[in-house]
Order: sequence, then C-alpha cells, then structure tokens
Amino acid sequence: MIIEIKIPSPGESITEVELASWFVKNGDTVNRDQELGEVESEKATLPLIAEQAGMVEILVEAGSTIEVGTVVCKIDTSVKAKESDKTSSTSTESISKKPEKPKEQGSTAKDKASEDPLVSTDNKHVKLTPLAKKMMQEEGFSLEDILNGLRKISSSDVQAVKDLATDPGSSNFTRQTASRNVERTPMSQLRKKISERLVAVKNDTAMLTTFNEADMSEVTALRKKYQDKFLEKHGVKLGFMSFFTKAVTVALQQFPNVNSYLDEDFIVSPDYCDIGIAVQTEKGLMVPVLRNTETLSLAEIEKQILDIAGRARKNRIGMDELTGGTFTITNGGVFGSMLSTPILNPPQSAILGMHNILERPIAVNGKVEIRPMMYLALSYDHRVIDGRDSVGFLKTVKEYIENPHAMLFAENSADTLLLGL
Repeated sequence: MIIEIKIPSPGESITEVELASWFVKNGDTVNRDQELGEVESEKATLPLIAEQAGMVEILVEAGSTIEVGTVVCKIDTSVKAKESDKTSSTSTESISKKPEKPKEQGSTAKDKASEDPLVSTDNKHVKLTPLAKKMMQEEGFSLEDILNGLRKISSSDVQAVKDLATDPGSSNFTRQTASRNVERTPMSQLRKKISERLVAVKNDTAMLTTFNEADMSEVTALRKKYQDKFLEKHGVKLGFMSFFTKAVTVALQQFPNVNSYLDEDFIVSPDYCDIGIAVQTEKGLMVPVLRNTETLSLAEIEKQILDIAGRARKNRIGMDELTGGTFTITNGGVFGSMLSTPILNPPQSAILGMHNILERPIAVNGKVEIRPMMYLALSYDHRVIDGRDSVGFLKTVKEYIENPHAMLFAENSADTLLLGL
C-alpha cells in the first residue's frame, strides 16, 4: 500500500511553505509516527509525520517552496516486513559471530585506541564522545568517514598544519590565518516574517521606552529559602520569570490601558491578561502565550513557561499558542544584556524588557549598600498609552518585585484590608 504524505496547513492565511529539511533519506525505512522532516512557514514550524511504517520515497527536495497540500513523499508499507526481517536477521547474525573479548589487565589507552574498529592508528589521537561513538557504530561509520564527510580541506588548513610542524611549541595556540570567504544563507519564511513585522512596528507605531530599576534582594531571598520545598512540591524550579509574570499581571489590572491595543479607530481593552513570553529558538524569536495569568499561581506559571518554552525550542508548538497575547515579557538578561529598548509585539501596545542582575552600590536609608539590581525597560505605543500610565505601570512592577508579598493585596495592603480602609 502506498501512503502519500502531504504538506499540512500552518494556518488559514498561509498558502505556501518551505520544506526546511528531511530527517530521512530516499529509500530509508521508517516507523509509524516517526518524524520525516520539517515544514517552515512565516508563522510556525511543523513536523512531517509518518502515518505508517514502510519505505520512504522523497519527491521534493529540502529548501523548496511549495503549496500547502502538495505531496512531498510516499511511504510503501509493503516494504516494512521485508526490511524488518532483514534488519533482524542481520543483527542476530552479527551478534552470534561477535567474539567475546577477554579483559586484559594493565592495557593502556594507546592499546585500546588501536583495537577500536572506529579509530585507525593514524587517527588514534582523535577523541570520541560516547554518544558519537554509539552513533558511528549504529550507522557503520569509521572515523575516516566522518572526517572525510565534514568539509573540504582549504589552503588555510594546510598552512595551519605547516605552522604546527615547523613550530611544535605552538600547538597550544594556533595563529589565525587570513580568510576572505563569504557564506550566503537564504532567509527562512519565519525569519522573513519576523523582519517584516519588526520594520512595520517601527514605521506604524509611536513607540517610546521608559526605564526603571528593581532591587532583586527580596525575590532572590525567597527563591533561595524555598527553592527546595517548591521543587519538591510542584516538580519545577522557582525562577524569576514567574515573579515578573505575576507582577505584570497584577499591574495590568491597575493600568488597563497598558493591556489595550488599537483596532482601526477603536481601543480594545481585554479584561483578561494573556502574557507572551519571548523564547529564542534556532529558527528565530517565538512568543508563546500564557492564557489568563490572573488565575494562575506562581507554580502554575512556572510549569506552563517550562512547557511552552521547551516545545517552542523544539518547533512543536501550535499556532493557537503563538497568537492573541495582550502583553509580552522578554528577558535579554539571560544573554548578558544590561539595558535595551525592546520592540513591540503587534498588535500589543506594550512590552517589558528584563535584563541581567548585577550587584551595584545604591543608597538605602542614607547608607551605601551593595544590592542585586536589574534594569527594567517598558516600550509602549504612545498612541494608546500615556506617559503617566506607562511610568506608573513600570513603577508598580518595580514595587511588586521589591516587595513580592504586596502582589497578594494589589492596590491595598495588609493594614488597609485589616482596618477596612
């Protein structure tokens, strides 16, 4: 039986996609539900899944731009049994013929390298990781196959070996040789779409950024004190992002304009908070969304962030999880950024930028103390959000981070609630 594998639809408005890569080769046998390749569109990356086991016949080369619904490969399910029997018999035969090697006492690393069928005596100085060695054994590759398949030897490589030969003492430091090579890589559909959106934001919005800084002492102390108990009870680590997501959510309820967006001549203000969390992936920046964060606890926020961020990095996240956010948080601090002006995620009107935490001297009650400080940046669309709301919102987020317990009472405090004020 022949099964056709067609290009899935990433969304209603998308008619063309790019066949990004194949994970299998023409003629390979695959299992049911095995990933055959990846399809990349301007919105998301989707896997091609084998509906049944069998032999693959690839019809479209990787890198091609094709229409949704196009047949890109076929699976011959009748080949499955033959290939499975062949593989099974080959494996059994190889196991039965494999002699058992007695362990020798006092054998040196050099002897082991010379006995290794993957490594010849000429390349015994090349180290292999256990995973790489296992993969080479499974695929039947020798070290020479790997070295020969990596790339072409250039004149700079020959010169580097020549320098080492003439000056053995330079093995710890190789002088950089001059190169004028240029690599041209075509932009993916996703990268093109990201570029268009970034330029559109700069051209179509009145974007402005306001800054503040937050003392991270209280949040850091809470994490240090309760991290083990939190992990034991909830099965996930307590991070900074959950505190900021919660602080932003509570602050948005006090400053609804920051949670709003423009729709032609109308300002739309949702009564819920859907917070997008920017995640850097190999394909580009993705912003999966946490829904109704006003109903989530810190533990629930951490679990959802771990889930959506992991699936985003593996390109296994759906379109519905990437759309409809009302506010976005991006953390450039994980890459070491001290300060930045984040760009809006349309149609949203505001985005919070987190940065790295550095110990800096600050004035506390008339004395200089060293505190862990973080710069915060709020970029916003001035057409929707006034300066008073933007500054007030960011100041409120700062206060909640510096006093996390205040998030439980929002605009009130424990004293005012107790006194009924």
